[in-house]
Amino acid sequence: MPADNRFVKGLHVAAPGPADVNAVIPFIRDELAAEGVNTLVMEFHYMYAFESVPELAMPNSVGAAELGRIAEACADSGIRLIPQLNCLGHQSWKEKTFPLLEKHPEFDEAPGTDTASPDFYCRSWCPLHPEVHGVVFLLMDEIAAACKATAFHIGMDEVFIIADNGCPRCKGKDPAELFAGETLVLYKHLAAAGLETWMWGDRFINGALWGISKWDAARNGTHPAVDAVPEDIVVCDWHYSGEPPPATPYFFAGKGFRVVACPWREGNVALAQLEMILDIRGSRNKQFASKGLGMLQTTWCEFRNFIRGYKGELVGDDKAHAQALESAACFKTLFAQMRQLGL
Repeated sequence: MPADNRFVKGLHVAAPGPADVNAVIPFIRDELAAEGVNTLVMEFHYMYAFESVPELAMPNSVGAAELGRIAEACADSGIRLIPQLNCLGHQSWKEKTFPLLEKHPEFDEAPGTDTASPDFYCRSWCPLHPEVHGVVFLLMDEIAAACKATAFHIGMDEVFIIADNGCPRCKGKDPAELFAGETLVLYKHLAAAGLETWMWGDRFINGALWGISKWDAARNGTHPAVDAVPEDIVVCDWHYSGEPPPATPYFFAGKGFRVVACPWREGNVALAQLEMILDIRGSRNKQFASKGLGMLQTTWCEFRNFIRGYKGELVGDDKAHAQALESAACFKTLFAQMRQLGL
């Protein structure tokens, strides 16, 4: 499984719908290539027209033909396309359950959860269900093949429902052991196919120790898993605020992981994170220095809105448009600095 150790100048986007592909392809070839993007992480989740399990495709999903065109545009532009499927957590949004647990409620870690509760965030699948991975692997394999991928992002962020007392398999078990075990199952499957594993790093961070919220760090006992997973996983370390933002890239590099820092809407945060990555790369300890892999700008909006925000075609008159404008501005700030530094 050869690692791609170029300095990552990455962008994380949502998979487009079929109607947006004709706008996405020239944006990749022209604007993203000119900005210097060399890595595009595309989050599909269930927004792909699966042929192996068509019942798990959400409406208006991109298909193999459209995705092949996107993959070709990336390859022609020197951009590594890395697909993402949200694994373990993020199996619902508010009261809307996503297709895997909708079609297979037996996979739900906590089926009795009150989704109307203000404390509820999103569902998780049960990592110990004997049949869940047989389905999940079909999804991963199909998306990876369509993208001609050499790496795969497994998500794994913001997992709040784990070792739930309502799960007969997971009740009473150590959340860190369950989280590490699930990471390893997914990692081994990808490694067998020659794919590098990427994932979010928040569940590996001790939120109480670092003074970080439950969102971008763990406060539910998963953090010891950081010492029980393979070090050749690429950790995407996301933090979106702070002056300075948390210095967790040093933590992951010290643990032996290659790390990419991930900003969102604040240019000053992005530049501070870039400084941390460059500081790691400048270390006299060559092994430690090799762990500062680069930057991954997140967007958290529809791809078409990011394009429109980048081109100045939005006015920010609602939350979705404002976030697209802010992430596009942060992207421009970060990439201008990386170009200035000759990265």
